[in-house]
Amino acid sequence: MTTLVLGLILFVGMHLLPSAAPSTRTNLAQKLGAGGWKLLFSLVSAAGLYFIATGYGAARMTPTFIWYPPAFLSHLTALLMLVAFVFLAATYVPNNAIKARVGHPMLIGIKTWAIAHLLVNGSLADFVLFGTILAWAVFAFIRNRKADRAAGLAKNVNSSKIATLATLVIGILFTGVFALWLHPMLIGVAAIIRA
Repeated sequence: MTTLVLGLILFVGMHLLPSAAPSTRTNLAQKLGAGGWKLLFSLVSAAGLYFIATGYGAARMTPTFIWYPPAFLSHLTALLMLVAFVFLAATYVPNNAIKARVGHPMLIGIKTWAIAHLLVNGSLADFVLFGTILAWAVFAFIRNRKADRAAGLAKNVNSSKIATLATLVIGILFTGVFALWLHPMLIGVAAIIRA
């Protein structure tokens, strides 16, 4: 569990720095240069991900259960994951109506992903991992929206129906690909709805 917590501190801490301590981030960027800051950010984030994966994998071998999720929640999780992947697609498809309406769809997708996983995973390690990521995403979303308003950034009202349709199709397709192939291959757990 210590390795998992260390990974979360590194990863989430690095991602919190720009919004929670903007002056520290600015000072580091000035000292290191834009490229140096990006390199530091990437290295610390990658180290955090490595420790998260290693620590979570180890904790799954000897889990301490807080609760035992009922099987029917897997259906809700599947639906939430579809929503999460649509928000993820909305982050990258230009001029889609979803991004124009909500702003910061990546963070909404991360929040949805974390909630979905909290519903069907009941160990202490699951609560530490997905709960921490959820708390960070909520905080980051609120901070980013507040910063948008302070900067006078209006929501982008220009959107394309084709881009929005493409966002939905990409999100749905990637949900299927991830559930059927990538989740079992990368995570080692089948993402299949239990009866």
